[in-house]
Amino acid sequence: MIAQGGGQLWVFGGEFASPDGEQFYHYKDLWVLHLASKTWEQIKAPGGPSGRSGHRMAVCKRQLMVFGGFHESARDYIYYNDAYAFNLDTFTWTKLTPSGIAPSPRSGCQLAATPEGNVIVYGGYSKQRVKKDVDKGTLHADMFLLKAEGSDKWAWVRLNPSGVKPTPRSGFSMALGPNNRSLLFGGVHDEEEEERLEGDFFNDIYFYDLAKNRWFPGQLKGKSEKKKRRRGQAPVGGSQTAPEDGEGGFEGQPPPGPVEIIKEVVAEDGTVMTIKQVISAPAPEPPRSESEDEDEGAGDEASGQQLEPCPRSSSMLAVKHGLLYVYGGMFEVGDRQFTLNDLYAIDLHKMDEWKVLVEMDPKTQEWLEESESDEEEDEVEGAEGGEEEEEEEEEDSDDEESEDEEEEEEEHPAVQPDEKYPDYLSRTEQYWVKLARRNMGPDAKEKKTVKVGHAMAKAFYEGSA
Repeated sequence: MIAQGGGQLWVFGGEFASPDGEQFYHYKDLWVLHLASKTWEQIKAPGGPSGRSGHRMAVCKRQLMVFGGFHESARDYIYYNDAYAFNLDTFTWTKLTPSGIAPSPRSGCQLAATPEGNVIVYGGYSKQRVKKDVDKGTLHADMFLLKAEGSDKWAWVRLNPSGVKPTPRSGFSMALGPNNRSLLFGGVHDEEEEERLEGDFFNDIYFYDLAKNRWFPGQLKGKSEKKKRRRGQAPVGGSQTAPEDGEGGFEGQPPPGPVEIIKEVVAEDGTVMTIKQVISAPAPEPPRSESEDEDEGAGDEASGQQLEPCPRSSSMLAVKHGLLYVYGGMFEVGDRQFTLNDLYAIDLHKMDEWKVLVEMDPKTQEWLEESESDEEEDEVEGAEGGEEEEEEEEEDSDDEESEDEEEEEEEHPAVQPDEKYPDYLSRTEQYWVKLARRNMGPDAKEKKTVKVGHAMAKAFYEGSA
């Protein structure tokens, strides 16, 4: 896990898994990156936590606080709820023995240090074996305060925050924002359906007020919303009460209810990636005159097309001068796992719009699936088959390469001037369905193939506009 403080970046522990997934290596070493000189230094100090991953770490005063995590082997696993402190002045580890009832063992939770020198622990994930080869996972949504009580004395205190709490999830990211507020971004909620694990990913923001012990959602303000405020009308999805402290978008009444939005992104190979997002439902807008509609039409259209990071988990956050930066993360589609390398920023005081600093490059995305190990075994078996099989494989690969080159050189049907999308799809549907079938393989269902073809056609049409 990583924590930053005092011009230094601290890294402790982590996990490495062998390519076949049969062996796991958990580290317990501590490193520091001196940002000024850009040099790494390994800190050797006894008495630290055992090797683990999924733990969390935060800089609190002049200490590194480490909590939780898990250790996994090919046969068994264990989750932790122990807490350690590393003194940044004496470079020594101390295992804490707080009074009170500690959080249950977990990994993937988040820590937030308070100005008073306390640490907040929120959420996390754990699993336990209910019977042989059957595990049950648990998403935690509880919150605890690791409170400093004098010299080297600590106590666990369970918190019951008010407000609109984040929906259950794991893989979310947290950072300390302005005005003594921590913020939560993204995450994923996994559900098992017919022996498959389906994940609903998020890209929403929630704020937690450390002083008031209260959660509230961070809602973007559109251009049309600002105009309504100047007329004295209530903002969309909020109340007529102005936000506290003059921070736009920080406070507001709870929304009427959650709304699930399903987005589809088409990868280069024709795969349709379905991303689910749960957002707060906007309140009904008051009736307006035709002149108001005409005057604000352009503004409404612009606000409806605001860019935002796609839903994701395990992204990295940083807050500097009131700006939140979100980098990378991952999301899954079926058996594929995509890593992201885009960078976004948003002003936490204004909460008006996301700005794209680095766009996502599809060519650098990675995906992993179970067939990788099978392919490696096939290569080994092929090597034992003799020269004739090798020659046949070379010929097959040459044919595949030539087919790939033909696909790359193939030009998609152009969009004619002023042509509407329904007309374009009607004219080119056979081409796109054929292309989708070629990319998805002969085993793909016809209904799914047609859906992919239509999605590819729409993506090309919108990109040509």
